[in-house]
Amino acid sequence: MAKNTGIAETVSEFIKPEVEKLGLQLWDIQFVKEGAGYILRVTIDSKDGVGISDCEKVSRTIDPILDEKDPIEQSYTLEVETPGIERELTKKWHYEHCVGETIDVKLFTQDESGSKSHTGVLKSIEDDVVTIVENNEEKKFNLKQIAKSNIHFDFTDI
Repeated sequence: MAKNTGIAETVSEFIKPEVEKLGLQLWDIQFVKEGAGYILRVTIDSKDGVGISDCEKVSRTIDPILDEKDPIEQSYTLEVETPGIERELTKKWHYEHCVGETIDVKLFTQDESGSKSHTGVLKSIEDDVVTIVENNEEKKFNLKQIAKSNIHFDFTDI
């Protein structure tokens, strides 16, 4: 599932102001091929949380804009969603927004400890270096080392 960042950036430029007018935050945009079709996935957030009515409102607001601007050549399905409890952190500002949260970090290759996976409290992000505290020890990872990171949620606590 490859992400087409060029289309995502173009779409972001003209829908972000509209999403913000609705009192919401544009968390992410992905244009991906899934199966035989393409999906434009718009992820929204709010400090007060996001419900299905918010997703519907954003969809109704941006759909005519997408039709008018027509930034995507092929046919696609528009999906508006929330980032969920295990939201993925894909941008530097995502990390800044989530300082103090427990996150899962998966690296492309093993680090000096021999591990590719870490879970710890996000302490900071500075100069593209993410610092977490895992088992009372600070660990630092350059964004280029990180294959995937997301908010940690322990489902055993439910």
